[in-house]
Parts: sequence; structure tokens; C-alpha cells
Amino acid sequence: MDHQSQIEEIVSTAHFGDLIEFVYPIGYSHWGVYVEDGFVIHFAVADQSQLMTKVSGYLQAAFPVCGDLLLGATKIRRVPLAQVTVPKGARITIGNNVHAGKPSSVKKMRERLDVLLDKQFGYDLFTFNCEHFATYVRYGQAVCNQLPGRAKDKECEVATEKFDDIVMSADISRELFKF
Repeated sequence: MDHQSQIEEIVSTAHFGDLIEFVYPIGYSHWGVYVEDGFVIHFAVADQSQLMTKVSGYLQAAFPVCGDLLLGATKIRRVPLAQVTVPKGARITIGNNVHAGKPSSVKKMRERLDVLLDKQFGYDLFTFNCEHFATYVRYGQAVCNQLPGRAKDKECEVATEKFDDIVMSADISRELFKF
């Protein structure tokens, strides 16, 4: 199935909070969370200027596993599914069956996404990556199954704690300024 057909398939079947997996031809994946109407929220390059978008595309072509990551900081972005930069030959699937966690309520997922959207982060392949983000939003627990030597579905406490701190701070702020 070609790239456009895969996107159309996802858009026609995905539901809010589904994990979207971009399976790279070399075995690693990029992850995002589907948010309806053909959009996904994911870790993206922090600087989305036209120049940086071009540079990102070149790096992604040269280094399919981590081209974007070579640019440094990432930002949680909401973009059309078709605009997520992936290497040629990547497959796009709904990856809800890859992790053993129980999905959170849609309300909890929305709260996490609302707080984390547009936040900028440093990227760490082993302790703070796109799969950690996506699983945290869906399950409330950051997990990454594609790390060599790590047990499947083992929580990454560092990433979970980092996301929890941000989400809980926003919850406290809302409560303090509630009228």
C-alpha cells in the first residue's frame, strides 16, 4: 500500500487517542497520538521554519532512524498525519496492540495532550523519546519497546516522572486560579 493510501486508511479508521506507529524500513518506529480529523500529535523538530524543514528532510533522508533528532530540541506538535516526516518506505499503522497497557479515559488523554502540546523538550533516544510521549498520553505511563536490552512494556520512570510533573503543575495551576 502506498503512503497516501496508508494515510487515508488511518484517517478513516483511527479514533482519538490511538497510537500511530510510523514503522521505518530499518526496524525502528516513530510514534504519535491520533487526535481526529487527520491530525496527529508527536515529537517534532522544534524549529519549523522553512529552512529547518528542508534541513530536516535532508537529514531524514540521509539518516532514516534519527535524522530529525540530529537537530537537537524537539517540540510536541499537532500536524496533519500526511506532514509527519518519515523515510521512504515507512509503513503507517495504528499501534494500539503493541503495548500491554490499559488505555486511559479520553478525558485523561485530552488533558495530557492539552498540557504537553507546544512544549519543547530535549530528546534522548533511551530515556525520553517519541514512544515514551505517545504511551504516556495513552496509558499514563511512558514505555518504549524498541530499546535493545530492555524488557517489553517496562515503564521508563524518568520519562513518566518528567511528563507527570508538567501535567500535575498544570492541574495545580488550574485549581489555584479556579473561580
